[in-house]
Amino acid sequence: MKKVTARRPSGFVEYLPQQQAQLQNMIDTIRSVYELYGFLPVETPAIELAEVLLAKGGGETENEVYRFSKGDKEYALHYDLTVPLARFVAEHENDLSFPFRRYQMQKVWRAERAQKGRFREFYQCDADIIGSSSVGHDAELVALTIDVFTALSLGDFTVRINNRKLISGFLEAIGLQAKTSDILHAIDKLEKIGVDEVIKLLKSAGCGDDDSAQIINFVNTTGTTAEVFDKLRGLSIKNETFSSGLASMYELVEQVEALGVDPSKYIIDFRIVRGLDYYTGTVYETVFEKYPEFGSVCSGGRYDNLAEYYTKTSLPGVGISIGLSRLFALVQEAGLLGKNIQPVQLYIVNFGSSSRELALKTAQEFRKHGIKTQVDLDGQKPEKQFKYADKLNIPFVVVIGDEEVKSNSVELKDMQTGKQETLAIDTAINRLKSIS
Repeated sequence: MKKVTARRPSGFVEYLPQQQAQLQNMIDTIRSVYELYGFLPVETPAIELAEVLLAKGGGETENEVYRFSKGDKEYALHYDLTVPLARFVAEHENDLSFPFRRYQMQKVWRAERAQKGRFREFYQCDADIIGSSSVGHDAELVALTIDVFTALSLGDFTVRINNRKLISGFLEAIGLQAKTSDILHAIDKLEKIGVDEVIKLLKSAGCGDDDSAQIINFVNTTGTTAEVFDKLRGLSIKNETFSSGLASMYELVEQVEALGVDPSKYIIDFRIVRGLDYYTGTVYETVFEKYPEFGSVCSGGRYDNLAEYYTKTSLPGVGISIGLSRLFALVQEAGLLGKNIQPVQLYIVNFGSSSRELALKTAQEFRKHGIKTQVDLDGQKPEKQFKYADKLNIPFVVVIGDEEVKSNSVELKDMQTGKQETLAIDTAINRLKSIS
């Protein structure tokens, strides 16, 4: 039989059990915070009808989608979770209660060039609120994001907030509204390519020297929230879009403060505009202070009409998205994951047929109390069983031999210290529960 080399396609990552356990722990942590805020779980098919998924059409998206035909139908793997959400809301509109709060944590696929930290198959963890224009929801997502990254314990971070109406209104006020899209795309690249290169992009978009200088000065406005608001008022901009954005930002900050959010965890940053055209109001990016090279690890914003390609109903919304696979790769390389997750907490060594029955019963007792337990079922020699447990980094081993069968007890060994104790089964269970 001809052998085939075992290999994966480029850009499709997989993990050993210890790494997968760490990734799963991050997923569980994010899910628990989403649910604390009252978000409901949704899962949509990996495959969508191509005409539905690509209803908007155009851009680079079509080139990055995995597509295939089956019979007379053309299908595509979803490339994000926002478009499937739009389809889901339009299809189930009459069955949902609005505002609809959903979280979705699934893999998505993009046929783009695979590179370090960028995969063709990856997890996204999204939370969106659909069917409301209330800025309160925008504020709540700031608190949610901060709680998520606090719970993940990956280091100091900052949520950077802007409102695209502010920059749009500013551009209208200086007569550049026709160039807004090109200017926003240029500003979005500011931190990646620097001021000089962005000025070149602005000039190629038709901005003069004075216009470019005004734009750069505006987006580099910094300070505390109070200082930023003072500077904005000092500009004396008479523009309806700008005034609307400023009022929204005031309200957002007021409600973020009412939620008791640590003010050191968020800032107003006009460099954050998000490159996607469908954002119309609040926009967010979250960065790690010590690792600016990570870029944004959680982003999102407000959009006017999520499902305009599928329904006549106006469905404004706001949401955030964590690119979990990329985040996991970054923090893994930076050594931020902390202690290893123990997929198995206890291994039960038994000495053959005479102790097997008690070993199996004991394993079930530990499992009933939430202790992740594995038991030897292969009749290996005890020394091999200990080596196996040690290789898997299982922290505790229970030994059940003839003496333990007679006394209905177990010998508990701490694999790190080597300490051994003979204990009643209930006592051993309580000991491990107190440690875990």
